[in-house]
Amino acid sequence: MQQPTDEAIIKAILAGNTSAYADLVRRHQRFVFTMAMKFTRNREDAEEVAQDSFIKAYRALATFKQDAKFSTWLYTITYTTAMSFLRKKRVLTQSIDEEESSLQLQNHISAYNADVVEQKSKYAYLNLAISMLAADDAALINLFYQAEQSLLEIAKVLNMESNTVKVKLHRARIRLKEKLEYLLKEEVKEL
Repeated sequence: MQQPTDEAIIKAILAGNTSAYADLVRRHQRFVFTMAMKFTRNREDAEEVAQDSFIKAYRALATFKQDAKFSTWLYTITYTTAMSFLRKKRVLTQSIDEEESSLQLQNHISAYNADVVEQKSKYAYLNLAISMLAADDAALINLFYQAEQSLLEIAKVLNMESNTVKVKLHRARIRLKEKLEYLLKEEVKEL
């Protein structure tokens, strides 16, 4: 049996079948949570951002124009919700100094011996490198590679011109490469 499309589920919800929203949540919850986690870097905060994103999407579902994919629209809401959450959180708490974080990371990484480093998967290092990026860079990398969004779709999510997204994505790739080189030294050439 073929799964209904996002658009078909949305039509059912707008026609009064509000319980069908659970299907949309199940379909997109993993990526919304992953995206929120990339920004907040904290499970509880990511769960809050993801939940808030789905609530906002439900309340605004009637405004979804279907000129883009539902996932693009939902990720736009998630991105905006995460950025708002982080701004509010910064006001409430002192942010960690970047240099101090970098030194802690360097000490942590240097504690591994060569055998342990070889056992780590390339994927784990890639995720670690992405987590070291600024939130905007990580969002671009995740939307393009993990969510497989086009430049136009990312432009809608981030409310930018597609050419701007292309340039920022290029720069984010360069910074990601630098992080990977830092983490893996010579092993990065195998990636």
